[in-house]
Amino acid sequence: MIQELFRLGPISISPFGVMLVAAFAVGYWRLSWGLKRLGVGDSDDASSIVFAAGVGGIAGAKIYYAILYHDWRLLLERSGLVWYGGFVLGALAVLWTVRRRRLPLWSTLDAAAPGLALGYGIGRIGCFLVGDDYGRPTTLPWGVEFPNGLPPTTAYYLRREFGVDLPASVPDGQLLAVHPTQLYETLAALVVFAVGTWLIVRRAPTGRPFLAVLGLLAVERFLVEIVRAKDDRFLGPLTLAQAISLLLIAIVAVLWWRTRAHVAGGAPLEVAEARR
Repeated sequence: MIQELFRLGPISISPFGVMLVAAFAVGYWRLSWGLKRLGVGDSDDASSIVFAAGVGGIAGAKIYYAILYHDWRLLLERSGLVWYGGFVLGALAVLWTVRRRRLPLWSTLDAAAPGLALGYGIGRIGCFLVGDDYGRPTTLPWGVEFPNGLPPTTAYYLRREFGVDLPASVPDGQLLAVHPTQLYETLAALVVFAVGTWLIVRRAPTGRPFLAVLGLLAVERFLVEIVRAKDDRFLGPLTLAQAISLLLIAIVAVLWWRTRAHVAGGAPLEVAEARR
């Protein structure tokens, strides 16, 4: 795997860093398109929202990582970004920006939804290139070995870091092929991106594109976690990410049900909420 593409003086530029920048750039592009398509904002609004999402998202991802491993010194390391931590703090930063710029909340979230999915998928390509966030051992023909991964996919690290139960006959130094879960998520994110874009083009009721994208991303993350190499079981066999996914799915279901009246009546969701 590739840990460094090039250097800018003392700064090492990794494939993940490049993909992270690309993810935010694509997010800005799709958000600008969505805001203009829905007639609720412009490129300046998109710049402010993406900036807030970037600052809040990276900070949240680092904080979640430090909490997960009970070590605040990890905040000072370059590596260590966790999606759901970034999503929560990034979402709060976006909500604050939307309110400050007096944009309609649900329409703005709809405009951002496709870019959120596409950006997530691009970020996962970065994870693949550096050999991070991979899956459990597999004999499937598309299994991938990460000899220079974070950590390498040797039997030793799979046992020690992720609690993978391997036969005693497998030596610690043996390199094993694992599920390329990063690419599974990229493919799933492309499908979710297409669904979100289609809903906007088809003029789906306000709120539906965002809720659909958020719900589908939560479902795909729950499913991918089944074959992820992880050792953070939270509730029985569930990982912490799966527990959060279930919570998000429940929230999406409740919001979808609560907004059914405005969908049937054809009123914009912002108007329907204001009438409550």
